Amino acid sequence: ARAAREACGDDAVAVTAVSASLASGERDQAEALARQIGIRHVVIETGEFDNPDYLKNEPNRCYFCKTELYNQLEQLLPRLDVDVIANGANVDDRGDHRPGMVAADEHAVRSPLLEVGINKQDVRDLAQHWDLPVWDKPAMPCLSSRIAYGVGVTTERVRRVDAAESFLRTEFELTEFRVRHEANELARIEVPVDQLPRLLDPANRQAITTRFRELGFAFVTIDLEGFRSGSLNSVVSIDDLQVLGD
Repeated sequence: ARAAREACGDDAVAVTAVSASLASGERDQAEALARQIGIRHVVIETGEFDNPDYLKNEPNRCYFCKTELYNQLEQLLPRLDVDVIANGANVDDRGDHRPGMVAADEHAVRSPLLEVGINKQDVRDLAQHWDLPVWDKPAMPCLSSRIAYGVGVTTERVRRVDAAESFLRTEFELTEFRVRHEANELARIEVPVDQLPRLLDPANRQAITTRFRELGFAFVTIDLEGFRSGSLNSVVSIDDLQVLGD
């Protein structure tokens, strides 16, 4: 958003999409950042939770979410007096399973950071140079991405994940971690390996188990392999990747 403000001045508009999949506090942070940057900021509500294809939570789930987002943004363009939709995809995003990029291509969405060869570290370096408080903020993908493929996305499940992560963030001051929602209401907690002994401490383990069961999880587990961004994509097969190409 800061780069867009630098390049386009008052013509730039930042948009935050709000739905049940947005983690607690993210909207407030987006609004505060937009004020600091001095960019016009619009908040819209997206309806991906009304789409059965999204709720099925197959490996192409993100395609339906981004399609909903870009459809809404296209309708906003005349009112905002904006000609181009741009996203924040960067070079590093090309190395992962990103069905949302297909939706971007279908809607002629530009990816300026990717187009000029900027990667995630470059983005952080620029944000630090501009004194933006989010320069070292851990990635915060949507809450639906915590739910294992094939396990239906529901408002109840994403709220459960959100509450569980808020608990770990507050009580244990964790920053880079995930609560994965597997089948049979099983929680799989991923934290950096050096944090494993802390969570496995008997008193902490009991506190986590008690709180997670209060939230509706039937089973509570800690992943011994530690935190891995996008770990649920490790089970995506080549056949799954053909879904959007059929």
